[in-house]
Amino acid sequence: MTGGRKKTGIILSVIGYLLSPLSWWNDLYLNIPLAYAGAWLVSLFYKPAFLAAFIACYWITNIAGFVLMHKGIEKIVKKEAIKKSYSKRDILKDIVLSLAYTGLIVILVKLNVIRPVEEYFK
Repeated sequence: MTGGRKKTGIILSVIGYLLSPLSWWNDLYLNIPLAYAGAWLVSLFYKPAFLAAFIACYWITNIAGFVLMHKGIEKIVKKEAIKKSYSKRDILKDIVLSLAYTGLIVILVKLNVIRPVEEYFK
């Protein structure tokens, strides 16, 4: 049973790491494409929501990364929950990085570099 729990923990941790802001390359290959796909789906129903949906989906991928990493490490290390939480400095750093990336996304959407898929083919 513990071998299966550890394998599950490793898988969750790796997926979490790949989605989290801790991997410097993840935005280009994972988070931004996932956020774009989510925003595009939302824009199919309500076009003006593209930018807000892009930002929300981007934040969700980052948060999901941290949660999956935390849960995966819990499964690997202990049967009990890990009591250690993020430090205030870690939280502040993550917020600043997320805001910086969000600012970049807003600029790219406003400059029409990033837009819903169907607009590229008009």
